[in-house]
Amino acid sequence: MDKIVMKGGAELHGEVVVSGAKNAALPILASALLADGTSTFRNVPDLADVATMLKVLRTMGCGAERLTARKKDVCEVGVNGHITPEAPYDLVKTMRASVLVLGPLVARFGRARVSMPGGCAIGARPIDQHLKGLKALGADIHLTEGYVEARAKQLKGGTVNFDVITVTGTENVLMAAVLAKGRTIMENCAREPEIEELARVLNKMGARIEGAGTSVITVEGVEGLKPVEHAILPDRIEAGTLLVAAAISGGNVLVKHAVPEHLDAVMDKLREAGCTLTAEAGGIRCKAPRTLTSVNITTTEHPGFPTDMQAQLMALMCVSQGTSVISENIFENRFMHVPELHRLGADITIQGHTAVVKGVKHLSGAPVMATDLRASASLILAGLRAEGRTDVSRVYHLDRGYERLERKLRALGADIRRVKAKA
Repeated sequence: MDKIVMKGGAELHGEVVVSGAKNAALPILASALLADGTSTFRNVPDLADVATMLKVLRTMGCGAERLTARKKDVCEVGVNGHITPEAPYDLVKTMRASVLVLGPLVARFGRARVSMPGGCAIGARPIDQHLKGLKALGADIHLTEGYVEARAKQLKGGTVNFDVITVTGTENVLMAAVLAKGRTIMENCAREPEIEELARVLNKMGARIEGAGTSVITVEGVEGLKPVEHAILPDRIEAGTLLVAAAISGGNVLVKHAVPEHLDAVMDKLREAGCTLTAEAGGIRCKAPRTLTSVNITTTEHPGFPTDMQAQLMALMCVSQGTSVISENIFENRFMHVPELHRLGADITIQGHTAVVKGVKHLSGAPVMATDLRASASLILAGLRAEGRTDVSRVYHLDRGYERLERKLRALGADIRRVKAKA
């Protein structure tokens, strides 16, 4: 397996460009199933999860390719109506977001057979709210041999009130509702920018959606949609990670294409820690002070502080002056990076869903192991500050959600490189 090898201590300076948003690209690629013809998507990040989604679509009979001959960030998805509406276990088990094909398949083709995704390393992530929403639109749902089988001759509009806020559940039901007959009202919806982006794409395809980005979304069903061309919005979690990289290194970095209104909660905490953040030149500049101040963090649904930035901010708090209390309210097992940060010299105590972080003056490089996507980013951030050499293994986790992060950090002055696995 590849690993990242780095030596800490360098201040990061310069400009870096944020890639397209993974969490927008995945549902948008799935939405191509809703129309015959070829949809073209630009600014699609070159990530393992995107490759998996393209493979899922190809398995169904779609033409789904990254156009590397033209430009690596362009993907085309061609649908001709002859689809095998199934997402098999061997693909879904590698990426939970594969379940996002469920809504489009039932709405467009009247049936779907999608493997149950199960949980993941950071905690249980059930799809009961997806199924509740589809049932409310008239789908007949059966669970058999580890698969969800859904059928509906014609989905019909209805009221969907999610018991809990769910991002992928909101996306799946939204994609189903656009072809349902009549009006659908979705309540207690997730409000992330990626859901607004999905709705933007669906409306360009001919859907009639209002309220995306709020807790109530209204959909007037249409008879059919047309293929679309669209550029994916920038990845707010990658942008936030790069801002923290500037902060933890004591640097001064302009993160280009970062959208300030998508990062309010993260920027507030960085300012509270002592950083200067300004919107300029189509991005966000982060200038770090000599000494950072500890801040308390509580993860919650958007527009609150995102769980996907918790591990990165914890790495920053490890070298901040004072004590920080970090409460994780979204996933029950999202402190797996803590034992690895301990190996670098961090002082962290876990108390249930809360981590108490006492800032230390120095971290020391050591071999560490990534346990999940955002944990891998936190270890690299800590390695930017640690004295000596840090080796981060299992970086296939990193490759699921960050497009060549080590290259971007190296261009800013970090001493970091990828060591390829021996064949």
